[in-house]
Amino acid sequence: MNKSILITGGAGFVGSNLCIGLKRKYPDYTIIALDNLRRRGSELNLTRLRDHEIIFFHADIRNQEDLEDLPPFDFMIDASADPSVLAGINSPLMPLINTNLLGTVNCLELAKKRNAAFIFLSTSRVYPIDTLENADFVELDKRYAWTDNQLISGISSRGIQESFPISGSRSFYGSTKLASELLIDEYHALTGMKTVVNRCGVLSGPWQMGKIDQGVLVLWLARHYFDGSLKYIGFEGKGKQTRDVLHIDDLVRLIDWQIHHIDQVNGETFNVGGGIDVSFSLLELTELCQEVTGNKIQILPELQTRTADIKIYITDNTKVTSTTGWSPTKSMKDLVQDTYNWMKENEKSLKQILN
Repeated sequence: MNKSILITGGAGFVGSNLCIGLKRKYPDYTIIALDNLRRRGSELNLTRLRDHEIIFFHADIRNQEDLEDLPPFDFMIDASADPSVLAGINSPLMPLINTNLLGTVNCLELAKKRNAAFIFLSTSRVYPIDTLENADFVELDKRYAWTDNQLISGISSRGIQESFPISGSRSFYGSTKLASELLIDEYHALTGMKTVVNRCGVLSGPWQMGKIDQGVLVLWLARHYFDGSLKYIGFEGKGKQTRDVLHIDDLVRLIDWQIHHIDQVNGETFNVGGGIDVSFSLLELTELCQEVTGNKIQILPELQTRTADIKIYITDNTKVTSTTGWSPTKSMKDLVQDTYNWMKENEKSLKQILN
């Protein structure tokens, strides 16, 4: 049976890749992309969407009236967000609230009216900063790493599970996403809406317009490619802060599975990331970027740690893998190489955005 799928943030990095990935696999499906085109670089995806016969609506989830004339759909994938952890700290708060919280309410109301299932892309930033920072860790030659000697539940050397304590401060950004998760739980319980929440760690790959506060892998690679400069910010300027990262193609595979097995994951919340096997410190990422581009650039230390930054985040995918059979397939080298190839193929249009 053919499906109709609405993807909010559909001209963004995650949304556009979801639209195109699903349409390529299911050419008879109706894929609808909705986006306000506010983020720089999103306009470059309009040609890609059109070439794949994806229906595009220029609309804003913050405005209910923008959503009234959309065609019918069976699934809504909410990939729209202000994804910066510094939002509301170094910038006004209300735009973040309007997009990440009130926008989610508008999306939920629309999904309820259309009797559609709802898949939400949340964030690992729902977990509290101080609890993460107080976890036991070791300093290795090139990275920081968590140990198995932990006094709190839901954390080990393999990363953070869904049972990790949720109480504490997590940034305004993380709070809007957690508040959205709570509302999704209520829509699921009180209206019978089929829902899934994916708490994603770092996502990356081709067509991400990386910048200082979001999209670090693409930013790092772009500065090497275009011969820019960088800083190891915070944590004594050593460059050992560590993250896992998920290739966007692997996320598309998971969302595909969830759409087609919605009853098996209905009401569930999953941590979703590259895991310990697909992770990097900034030092390690620098080496990979040098290897792929052949360039070395100036990277200076900046000792002061930014507000809301953390030294380590690794996703433990145990729950999502045991429930769905999914696990990441793309390595760190795959991710950097794929992104480099994209930059090289689109150098002219990307130079002013990523340089």
